[in-house]
Amino acid sequence: MQIGILYSRIRKDEKLLLGELRERGHEVAKIDVRKERFGLESTTADVADLDIVVDRCLSTSRSLYATKFLDSYGVPVVNSPETGDICADKAKNSLALARADIPTPATEVAFTKEAAMEAIEEFGYPCVLKPVVGSWGRLMAKIDTRNAAEAILEHKETLGHYEHKVFYIQEFVDKPGRDVRALAVDGEPVAAMTRSSDHWLTNAAKGGETKSFDLDDRALDLVERASEAVGGGMLGVDLMEVGGTDSGEYTVHEVNHTVEFKALDAASEVDVPAKVVDWLEAKAAAAADGEAAEAHT
Repeated sequence: MQIGILYSRIRKDEKLLLGELRERGHEVAKIDVRKERFGLESTTADVADLDIVVDRCLSTSRSLYATKFLDSYGVPVVNSPETGDICADKAKNSLALARADIPTPATEVAFTKEAAMEAIEEFGYPCVLKPVVGSWGRLMAKIDTRNAAEAILEHKETLGHYEHKVFYIQEFVDKPGRDVRALAVDGEPVAAMTRSSDHWLTNAAKGGETKSFDLDDRALDLVERASEAVGGGMLGVDLMEVGGTDSGEYTVHEVNHTVEFKALDAASEVDVPAKVVDWLEAKAAAAADGEAAEAHT
């Protein structure tokens, strides 16, 4: 197969993926979005003969626009621009989870610091203020006092970009020092791990300690339903254990569409890149079958 990798920087995750693809004999076209142009009918990137393109862009804006253009040319792309649009925006993410009746932290959005302060006071302290767009735990704040809330809201209001004028406020979930990251392909879990830290942010990017985790039936159900709620694809589903590690109850706080998996591959006995490439091969074959069926109608 001929598989395209849409990227802006080759990280360890992409190296793992490229290594597995090449080991299986697939032709790989690396598409650096920083160097390409995307027109209404075609692109400078050579995509005509590709069976599928995998979006691995580091930049959210580049990811969203590049996948939309590729999709408009009829090039099969994962994840889809529709899934990316939901997952890249925390407010849209929360709405999709709530619509699917998936347990997720109580959330409010406000558009002025006055309205945001009212929401924070109603949530009580601590609560959490997040940017609607962002990853790796950046620009997230656990707010413990009114004074802290006032200072943070004023800083956000003066940052300039319109996204900082959207105040995304959530209840603080008292998780047991860890959260759970599951990598799933179209709702089927590949592997899962816990990310533990003494800090309230447990992201691996923030130095959280990772350990393999076996999903129970409740978690498996939530991963499948959360994946479906945002449109499917290769996704990172983040869960928090509610009521302790033995409670069997979870809340899903986020689904990620350009998920990193190097930490999961290191923590798990599962060969994560191999499982991902298995899925890519199946998706490319299904896309080819769909095109063939359409050509005969």
